[in-house]
Amino acid sequence: MWKIEFLPEALSDLARIDRAVRARVTKGINKFVQNPVAKFKGRYGKPLRNQKGKDLSGLYKIKFRDIGIRVVYSLKEKDGIITIIIVGARANDEVYDEAYKRRIKHDI
Repeated sequence: MWKIEFLPEALSDLARIDRAVRARVTKGINKFVQNPVAKFKGRYGKPLRNQKGKDLSGLYKIKFRDIGIRVVYSLKEKDGIITIIIVGARANDEVYDEAYKRRIKHDI
């Protein structure tokens, strides 16, 4: 089983979300922890890449389409650790811009 770690900012993101939405996101996170690698053959997550000059390669995203939430995370497969970087609305790629800033800040 994978261990989940949240950046402090990601915990704040989660706390700011409406309670009912937060419950759905938390449930979804707990579900994808069972098999968090790329969404092929029944797995969850999608690999990110360079986006508008921001290097997001090596990170993954989970989309909660019906509620407009994205979760960006990194995997340390060797250690079995998932680090949640951001939980937020997609809104004009702001979630990806912020994920890039946090990646740099926390050296992920």
